[in-house]
Amino acid sequence: MKKTDPDLLLFHAPLLRQGMTTPKAMRDVLYALAPATAASMWFFGLSAALILGACIAGAVMAEWLFASQEARGESLRDASGILTGLLLGLTLPPGLPLWMAFLGGFVGIALGKVIWGGLGHNLFNPALLGRAFLLATFPIAMTTWVPAVSDGGFFQVYAGNLALPFMQAPVDGVTAATPLGMMKFEQEVTPLTNLMFGKISGSLGETSGLLLLLGGVYLWLRRDLDWRIPASILLSVLIFSAILSLVDAVRFPSPLFSVFSGGLLLGAIYMATDPVTSPVTPRGAWIFGIGVGVLVMLIRVFGGLPEGVMYAILLMNAATPLIDRYTQPRVFGRGTDSK
Repeated sequence: MKKTDPDLLLFHAPLLRQGMTTPKAMRDVLYALAPATAASMWFFGLSAALILGACIAGAVMAEWLFASQEARGESLRDASGILTGLLLGLTLPPGLPLWMAFLGGFVGIALGKVIWGGLGHNLFNPALLGRAFLLATFPIAMTTWVPAVSDGGFFQVYAGNLALPFMQAPVDGVTAATPLGMMKFEQEVTPLTNLMFGKISGSLGETSGLLLLLGGVYLWLRRDLDWRIPASILLSVLIFSAILSLVDAVRFPSPLFSVFSGGLLLGAIYMATDPVTSPVTPRGAWIFGIGVGVLVMLIRVFGGLPEGVMYAILLMNAATPLIDRYTQPRVFGRGTDSK
């Protein structure tokens, strides 16, 4: 019998090969967001699909336009542009004009990724940067909320979606406040079941807290995220809101309301955990998450806006290099530096 395999195999470094790649990680996040994306279409109909498609189209166009000739195909195959557009779309109101959604996706990639040097070099989350641009440029459109479509109204399109660029948008017949807005300005509490399952006004990605948690469990099982970041964010919000509710239960929301309302779950699980813009050390992840949670509650309770997830994550993104610098573990075999 002839032996074909050698006794010793020599390979170049790295010797430990891992099956996880950037395209696989991006696809995992897309799979995790699929239930929440389907829920947004169920509650807001065709308008949700149009806004998500416009955001993705803007992000992909920016990827294709600014990529070099050699890397153009590669930048599209890793699905990062698609994921950025999808995340941005889930943070937008259902009645937003489609051209604004397209512009937000384009700016998110152009200013949030390309000018930093491409994938893996950006300081801020591109989807949140795109949303911040839209909120600063079109504040009225970004804070105009509409109720969910009626039963059987999937093919209804909100009037605001069809507004022409830089023209007055048609006003939808009915508008509605978000649960956070009603709590902050009217002390009206939305039932927890509606926050977890039901039809509520708000961004597309705020439709179902349970589906967002389900996607987060999938990402944790696939080891696509550092569990310390969402855990520290949610724990910080729970503790902060529990203390405030003990002080004044009428004025301040309950802990569970604070967790399931607004975009906290979407931001904590899918945006704050971006490996490029979050700390890489375990201690740094806890510091980052606690900072996001505390800032969210400070903005919600004491700020002028009912929601603060976007600003909290962007501010902590800016602090990530400093956190990484001061939380690096000591190298083995090296003592403390002497003067």
